[in-house]
Amino acid sequence: MHIVELEHPAAEITQLHRCLHDLLGLLALPASWVGAKPAVIGGTLLDALKGLMALDLAFVRLNHPSSKSPVEMAWAAPGQLLPPRAHTIGTMLELQLGEDPRLWPPVVRAPVGSQELSLVALPIGLQGELGVLIAGSTRPDFPSQTERLLLTVAKNQAVMALQDAHLVAEHRRLAETLELRAAQRTAELAVANEKRRQSEAIFRGIVDTTPECVKLIARDGTILLVNAAGAAMGGAPSAEAVTGANFFDFVAPEDRPRFREFHERVCAGHRGLLEYTIVTLQGERRRMEAHATPMLHHGSTVLLGVSRDVTERRQSEERLRRSEAFLAEAQRVSLTGSFLWRVATDEITWSEQLYRIFELDPALPVTLERIEARVHPEDRPLFGERIGRARSGGGDFDAEYRLLVPDGSVKHLHVLAHAARHGGGGLEYFGTVQDVSERRRTQEALDQVRSELAHVTRVTSLGALAASIAHEVNQPLAGIVTNASTCLRMLAADPPNLDGARETARRTIRDGHRASDVVTRLRGLFGKTSVGTEPVDLNEAAREVVALSAGELQRARVVVRQELAENLPTVLGDRVQLQQVILNLLLNAADAMDGVEDRPRLVTVTTARDDGGVRLMVQDVGMGFGREDAERLFQPFYTTKPEGMGMGLSVSRSIVEWHRGRLRATPNQGPGATFAFTIPSEPAAPEHAGDTKV
Repeated sequence: MHIVELEHPAAEITQLHRCLHDLLGLLALPASWVGAKPAVIGGTLLDALKGLMALDLAFVRLNHPSSKSPVEMAWAAPGQLLPPRAHTIGTMLELQLGEDPRLWPPVVRAPVGSQELSLVALPIGLQGELGVLIAGSTRPDFPSQTERLLLTVAKNQAVMALQDAHLVAEHRRLAETLELRAAQRTAELAVANEKRRQSEAIFRGIVDTTPECVKLIARDGTILLVNAAGAAMGGAPSAEAVTGANFFDFVAPEDRPRFREFHERVCAGHRGLLEYTIVTLQGERRRMEAHATPMLHHGSTVLLGVSRDVTERRQSEERLRRSEAFLAEAQRVSLTGSFLWRVATDEITWSEQLYRIFELDPALPVTLERIEARVHPEDRPLFGERIGRARSGGGDFDAEYRLLVPDGSVKHLHVLAHAARHGGGGLEYFGTVQDVSERRRTQEALDQVRSELAHVTRVTSLGALAASIAHEVNQPLAGIVTNASTCLRMLAADPPNLDGARETARRTIRDGHRASDVVTRLRGLFGKTSVGTEPVDLNEAAREVVALSAGELQRARVVVRQELAENLPTVLGDRVQLQQVILNLLLNAADAMDGVEDRPRLVTVTTARDDGGVRLMVQDVGMGFGREDAERLFQPFYTTKPEGMGMGLSVSRSIVEWHRGRLRATPNQGPGATFAFTIPSEPAAPEHAGDTKV
């Protein structure tokens, strides 16, 4: 069966978690920017970028309509020799990038301050009219794909915040302006009706100065009056070009019935608000938001409307909606949900995916009690301890829990949470929860396959050792037969030689124990025993393997030299599996010297301390291999022997890595090659240790 191993699934999922977590933090920024000034927006944006990426420099310039001058803010990492004023830093950066945002390159490597930085500049707005965001790092590979995504999302969030602030300010200003001017107009009309024509001219001048569309529409749809802004929104060169036309013709066909109904209701004396789409003279579709009120004009009731173009805002909202939909789909596919927990009030906000993971009713509020009721009884003490530490401001946490769902099945969850303080100083936790049950099952299946494959390779090695095993067992058995015969002769003598019979009986027992020890070692090495961890003396394990394979090595005319260091620390692992690795390396060394005739066939087994662990090396004087083949040797099914399976070294590396070690192969300076593995000596349990059968 052809087996395909997954490449670092945990690392890839962790990276995705981090990316999703950072995107969630950026997408949450606008909630804190509602009504905020540019300085607050810029400061929060810089703080978020510092927390998400390893930056050495960050600069932001925000152009807000309510400000007479742009707001400039900068941050530099300690050690960066830069001027204290943000404006000076911005001028330095513009000298490196140029003044035209359209000509900025994606990345510029340039000296800034005391170091050379990789600079990324992102215009805020279509042509940089709202400002610019510049990030820099000393790293040559900056920005990565994830960092560019985060910078782009951060820039887009700032664009939306500034646009919303601009729209709110404009709406407030327009409302105040219209209210004031309408009052003035009403007073003027009440005081002197004879000045009507002059007042109409004044009113027309006022209307023409507003950036919103102001229009008078007769009951039949005829445009009686429109200001310059309204004509421009319709794509007309001037107000006179559309005066007298029918406004219904500008309304998009799909919205025309609704607008006619709305128009009729206003002309009947009711105020109203409507959002609809118009089609300009150039065929462009624009989304409009209209406030309308009835007005008497030459004895007839007409519609007085004030409209503004909300196309850009709706497009921003649609982009945000798509981003939220993308995030929700990503959570569904990755079985990852997100949450926000406000500690002071215990208010918990969940994503849709979390309801599915916990199998809770979305109609009911989420509480810590309902969550804890789903936690596996054995994990509830740990869950309660984590909650207590979080309440006391214990910082970020990373934990795994099990759920016991109503159908009796168990789910494994991985929880990541980041602590933060909101504007009022209250503690909040933003986090993700991933269902890793399938990954657990996959890992267990992979461990089982690996263990079965390790057993197959051990059994395969039994064929190569058959002659040695027969020799090892035959010697004590021959001794038992000889001693038993001698004992019988001594007992049959007249008189019986009891002392001699006792001595031969003791030798018979000794040889029986020798045969039993050989069989015990073979059963342990080739049997299907449970994987366990215990202190292992690699010197002793190596000696046993050399003794077991002595007959086979002698027939191959191989001389084994053991250079075993004294006072080595023990390693924590499975003795049988480590002996299997030593046996594989020893037999491979013998095979590598099969055709050697011009020099002694010498194998050197060496042990030594190695940086917090123990290293075992097997060196031969065989044919060796090229440096380019060093990694291919460990690939499954790769072999240089006609009768080989190509699995011995692959399984050996898997066993060593299971013990948190490293197995490497290097060609010698002279003939042959050296295979060495290192196992840590500190008493920590190997990852994935369990009851898997090998």
